Amino acid sequence: TILFRDILSRYEIRDVGFLSNLVHFLADNTGNITVAKRISDYMKTMGDSKTVSVILNYLHYLRDAYLVIFAPRYDIQGKKVFEQGGKYYFQDHGLRNSEVGFKPDDIGKLVETCVFNHLTARGFSVYVGVLKNLEIDFIAEKQGEKIYVQATYLLAGEKVIEREFGNLLKIKDQYPKYVVSMNPIKTTTSYQGIKHLTLLEFLQTDF
Repeated sequence: TILFRDILSRYEIRDVGFLSNLVHFLADNTGNITVAKRISDYMKTMGDSKTVSVILNYLHYLRDAYLVIFAPRYDIQGKKVFEQGGKYYFQDHGLRNSEVGFKPDDIGKLVETCVFNHLTARGFSVYVGVLKNLEIDFIAEKQGEKIYVQATYLLAGEKVIEREFGNLLKIKDQYPKYVVSMNPIKTTTSYQGIKHLTLLEFLQTDF
């Protein structure tokens, strides 16, 4: 219904197959950095070649219909938004899963989506952080303030803990920093000043 009424009819799109493949690609790549060129290359393997400018238009249509929300990349050191690339998240897990199904390996993606949707629902502008060669899952800004959030399925072992907390420790400002996971029992409440919240605790927090 969203595709046909809110997108195909409104924008008089006739290439239904291309739009369907594009939605499938975004559903399968939730939580991954996506650029239009990569989508174009994928579409060619599906036998449906489209220019980058056409793909950008279609992505804009999907965003306008609120099927997906876009999180652009933000250079923490340079303090600028990258013109290209970012992540697409579905506002509704059910719609996403109806397209590609649910796989146990996708739990991390769904945790990330929950965190992203909660931040946007609380009025934050949300970006994917870039710090040299590291990725910070989310930088959320609102009314001149910001928070940093790492989202992961489980803090399973010391290496994972060091990675998730360690990326945030490399950010040298004093804004709040959080690691969110689905650990049923907390392995730690904080790590060198960075708070650890379960996903449920995070979703109950009204920032």
